[in-house]
Amino acid sequence: MKAFFKNILSTIIGIVVSVIVLMVLFVGIIAVALNSSDQEVTVKENSILKIDLTKTAVVERTSENPFDGLNLFGELGQAIELKQVLDNIEKAKTDDNIKAIYINTSFVNAGLSQIEEIRNKLLEFKKTGKPIIAYSEMYSQSAYYLASVANKIYLNPEGIVEIKGLSAQVMFYKDLLEKLDIEMQIIRHGKFKSAIEPFILDKMSADNREQMTLFLSSLADNIMDSIASQRGFSLSEIQQHANNLSLENAKSCLDLNYVDSLLYQDQVEASLLAISGGKELNLIALEKYTDVEMGKEDISRNKIAIIYATGTINSGEGDETSIGSETTAQAIKQAREDKNVKAIVFRINSGGGSALASDVIWRETILTKKAKKPFVVSMGDYAASGGYYIACAADSIVANPTTLTGSIGVFGIVPNLQKFFKNKLGITIDTVNTNRSADMGVNRPLTAFERAKIQKGVEDVYATFTTRVSEGRNMNIIAVDEIGQGRVWTGYDAKTIGLIDTYGGIEKAIEIAALLAKVEDYRIISLPNKKDPFAELMLELSGETSISDIVMQKLGLRTELIDPIENLLKGDRIQARIPFIMELK
Repeated sequence: MKAFFKNILSTIIGIVVSVIVLMVLFVGIIAVALNSSDQEVTVKENSILKIDLTKTAVVERTSENPFDGLNLFGELGQAIELKQVLDNIEKAKTDDNIKAIYINTSFVNAGLSQIEEIRNKLLEFKKTGKPIIAYSEMYSQSAYYLASVANKIYLNPEGIVEIKGLSAQVMFYKDLLEKLDIEMQIIRHGKFKSAIEPFILDKMSADNREQMTLFLSSLADNIMDSIASQRGFSLSEIQQHANNLSLENAKSCLDLNYVDSLLYQDQVEASLLAISGGKELNLIALEKYTDVEMGKEDISRNKIAIIYATGTINSGEGDETSIGSETTAQAIKQAREDKNVKAIVFRINSGGGSALASDVIWRETILTKKAKKPFVVSMGDYAASGGYYIACAADSIVANPTTLTGSIGVFGIVPNLQKFFKNKLGITIDTVNTNRSADMGVNRPLTAFERAKIQKGVEDVYATFTTRVSEGRNMNIIAVDEIGQGRVWTGYDAKTIGLIDTYGGIEKAIEIAALLAKVEDYRIISLPNKKDPFAELMLELSGETSISDIVMQKLGLRTELIDPIENLLKGDRIQARIPFIMELK
């Protein structure tokens, strides 16, 4: 009878879950149909390009899956590729119908380095003589960093500008794991390799606090100096304002010259109308402007391939938000063997992952260099640890000052779940082995012998890592070790110590690639090829991603609290990974 009710209950749960999934898919299909349009987009005369990144996420690559970003309520999250943002601003420079750019965003849903690239592109736009106007009811630090390039910055009379400096917070799981009786067995190399600290400590080590203080100060100085140069401050003045929380209200923001006027929305729109010179205000959204064609150009046979590598590095296949060694290696090979591809730009936005998968990708970069095909790396917000491993062999490495890179270090992690199974679930495990370490894994503690073997593996991988960097960057291996040991560097400092070659974003990398390839006439292609959206959806429903995973994701139950633990538990035993992810708010 007990088994009968158990089967009935599981059947009911299965039906409920299936109904939820079907409802989400049905609502999603309706939402996709309503959001899709084949109509040609045209720009009216005297228009203004509007940039609002509060709800639109800036990503390296968007997914072709129409249900990506769909929540339980049938709402589709908006996303735009960084390259599209840059291309749209470039297009607006010469578009006679675009009279100005209007930045209207309270927050910027983008990484710090991405914001820097967009900001630099807006500074280029200003040189055309077309104005940039910014307005918001309030500006977060990221929004104000972007808006500070504007010719005029307006604020609501009851609004505020947030300038308070940068803070890095690390979440620690030691006490949680102890309550669950889970022991994280750690083997590492490098005193700064702090990716494992959240699992064994309840606060930062002295070495980790040292490095975080240094690079956070470097980031803050770069951001605040950029703001100060546009608003006529000195760096010390803006630092003082942040320390004293001087921006208490809208009036103080005006008095201290952070904004030019305090206006309401209708007053700003009247100002925009006057700038446009039209009879009515015509605003065109950045996302919509992507579909505007500026006239057909001759299609060149010469190609420069941008190969995107975004997310955690693992073996196997990847997608727009994860790096699979098989997928990325195949993309590099495809570009290398295409005689019309004259150069490759490897766009990396990754904090690392599997050391083995990183080496598989690295091998393809070496083969590309041997083929004499120019290979340039463009670093995004992160290209650290495994992300730097796959970058180090490039002919040229380009990064923004706010990029986080380096973290040349390796660690091993093997969770011991024996007490968790016994004390929390009432499960014991008995084992029969043919050899003494046949059962080495998560069901028992490591022996001293096994730990020593893994330690040797970590040391070997670190030696390989530093050798790769030494050869790729033409540096003495001792010098690599001195700046390595897991230490994280900003792009600004990385140039000084030889980890990168020049500052810049993806456009700078393309420019260098074209120069190395000696081509002036070329077109851009993007790799890896995106998966068919409906085939991808069916793969999710039938493959490794379970229905429960999809439901949890749509319900918003997968969070940043879960991801770090899940990534480490699912990852390879030996990893090269940055210790944190940073976000400017």
